[in-house]
Amino acid sequence: MRLALEAPALRTLTIAGRDERFPVNRVFCVGRNYAAHAREMGKDPDREPPFFFMKPAAAVVDAAQPASVTYPPKTKNYHHEIELVVAIGRGGRDIPVALALAHVYGYAVGLDMTRRDLQLEARDQGRPWEFGKSFAWSAPIGALHRAQDIGHPLAAAITLTVNGQARQQSDIAKLIWSVSACVAVLSAYEALEPGDLIMTGTPEGVGAVMAGDLMRGEVQGLGAIEVRVTG
Repeated sequence: MRLALEAPALRTLTIAGRDERFPVNRVFCVGRNYAAHAREMGKDPDREPPFFFMKPAAAVVDAAQPASVTYPPKTKNYHHEIELVVAIGRGGRDIPVALALAHVYGYAVGLDMTRRDLQLEARDQGRPWEFGKSFAWSAPIGALHRAQDIGHPLAAAITLTVNGQARQQSDIAKLIWSVSACVAVLSAYEALEPGDLIMTGTPEGVGAVMAGDLMRGEVQGLGAIEVRVTG
């Protein structure tokens, strides 16, 4: 097959302890999946099933080693959101909750970087969130840990510091919608494919970062990522 243009680079992630890499297909993100974060965003956590938005594969930054992201244009309120990331290894549609974890390849630590002012402006005007959420380098993700090696974490501390100061601290046990539920609900709307990622939402404590700041995010059992914001 002849291409009219050079094909975009395939985004991949490090797999802990392995030589091969994980190819990224699509990135699905769960909105407001911790009650305390929903409240700090002015929303009621008691709601209908989870909602999702997407980031392009081009948003992914391999943060298995210390990484950097450039402060993006058109924002004055650039926020961190620490998250548990789920990697899909086996696709499927209408996956039952009881079987959902069999489709999970592994887990990682990730950041859903957000142009909060653009997101809130779009939300208030009933417009899509893309400019607030779906931009280049908005998803730094650490090394994937295979489920066959570590199992499926149901409870683990999730934390983020900025320049050594605590910002976010919770536990993935506080997810409103579990990993299994997120996989099941999402697969009812869209057939999942190998290489898909699901960012499962952030706990309370989101806040702004500036050029020069160093973010350190960790999920217990999955290691930590360090991401520097550059100008």
